Amino acid sequence: MNIIDYFYKAVNPRKALAREIDRFKLESLQKFSNSGYDQSGASHTKKSMRGWRANSRTAREDIDPHLHTLRQRSRDLIMSSPLAVSALKTKKTNAIGAGLRLKSRIDYKFLGLTQERAAHMEANIEREFELFAKSKHIDSLKLNNFYELQPLAFGSWKLNGDCFALIKYEKPTSWMPYGLKIYLIEGDRVTTPNTSATDGTSLLGTSNYTVGKNNKTGNYIYNGVEVNTDGGVVAYWVCNQYLNSTLDGTERKWERVEAYGSKTGNPNILHLFDSERCEQYRGVPFLAPVIEQLKQITRYTEAELMAAVVQSFFTAFIKTTLPTNVDPFTGEITGESTPYAPPAAGDFELGPGTFNILQPGEDVIMADPKRPASGFEGFIATMAKTIGAALEVPYELLMKSFTASYSASRAALLEAWKTIKVDRAFFDSDFCQPLYELWLSEAVAIGRIKAPGFFIDPLVKAAWCKAEWIGPTQGQLDPVKEVEAAALRVENGFSTREQETTALTGGSFDDNIEQAKIENQKIKGAGFMEELKEPKGGMTSGTSE
Repeated sequence: MNIIDYFYKAVNPRKALAREIDRFKLESLQKFSNSGYDQSGASHTKKSMRGWRANSRTAREDIDPHLHTLRQRSRDLIMSSPLAVSALKTKKTNAIGAGLRLKSRIDYKFLGLTQERAAHMEANIEREFELFAKSKHIDSLKLNNFYELQPLAFGSWKLNGDCFALIKYEKPTSWMPYGLKIYLIEGDRVTTPNTSATDGTSLLGTSNYTVGKNNKTGNYIYNGVEVNTDGGVVAYWVCNQYLNSTLDGTERKWERVEAYGSKTGNPNILHLFDSERCEQYRGVPFLAPVIEQLKQITRYTEAELMAAVVQSFFTAFIKTTLPTNVDPFTGEITGESTPYAPPAAGDFELGPGTFNILQPGEDVIMADPKRPASGFEGFIATMAKTIGAALEVPYELLMKSFTASYSASRAALLEAWKTIKVDRAFFDSDFCQPLYELWLSEAVAIGRIKAPGFFIDPLVKAAWCKAEWIGPTQGQLDPVKEVEAAALRVENGFSTREQETTALTGGSFDDNIEQAKIENQKIKGAGFMEELKEPKGGMTSGTSE
């Protein structure tokens, strides 16, 4: 209290009390208001924020109960939304294309090999791997080879949120010396088993029954993923059928697949998914953030298309006083047609240039839909940009429209290439490289590849397994400028011929050199023209340095 408060306390206690109450209210407001984000994103008093009651929980609680719905809607969009199809296929085509190709990169210095010996071993490994990779016998279903399985796995990963590759082994044959087999399954089949179908497990009664417990091990099962007390993944529960399938009449059963072999440490199942949050065990579909927008745009586009079709006809609506089940053109009572029966003789439909005679009591009202709407194209373009930004697919690639300037188009390609390289890096580390290491282990074990020390020291094994995976190259808007820039990078030591060959064409510099030697000899022998000269930058030199 200050001197003024003491004065009022003595001469006017009522006013002194009012001042004290006001001071208390002011201190309370200052204590609970105007602190940090309370005036912005965390405000509960602003009108724009009052109805926003966000209540996020763990990754499992926020994701797992809703995965089934997200998958079904994502698949529906892929079957009905052009923008959704474009986004997914653009990612898959640029990241994987026709499949990532192996380029063995043995750590020859660590292994004590000469560069020439290492090159010979790398060529031998790549040749042997092609025998395995190009055969459809590596697919458990005998439908796809290794390069065809890659876009299938990548597409399933993006569409459904995750994809699983079961590792199986069969007896080698005379035409396929390797027993390694790959069995791709969608995320729907990895689920928490129910008590009526599997012994040793129990459900905990949570939302959508995504959480269970393995009574034999004491581990919890989160949406088909069994984890130990430390949170580490130890097994996956795979159902023998889709849960909502009506075509398979077999009894529903679950199989427990251990994540890693107890003796070798090799994976028994590969799980492809993006982790957005800590302690997340299942992936979210690629289209999840924009499902609502894509569906609304699809409805809007269909409405505009139908309106344009109606406008293209000379369309009229019949205003009649007859009962609703009476054909206005014939006066007959119509029945219901079915998809399995031909339409009744009295059924009719609108069409261009159609004229009919009206019945008494009927009038004609001309349809005027005023379509297409003038703002349709601009609205779709704006929404495509928003969706593209959320999915990290630039508008130019999403709409396949490169009408902007060279600089703008190139900037869009460069921005897209950043995300494509990230997707490719995840895919080759989670799918291609593990499968390659499993194959190489088998090749060494059966004696088709000689790799001393492979099974003795894991560091030696890693040196033998070192590899790169080559995929589709970045698009070129101006090939001349791109080649000139590549030549300058090589000339100044910023890059190598091998790196630039891979980046520009996806080919092999060593193979190009060998092929150039053959071509030069043929041209010289035929006397067609003098031997090819080395261009500026030495990009296709006929001799190896």
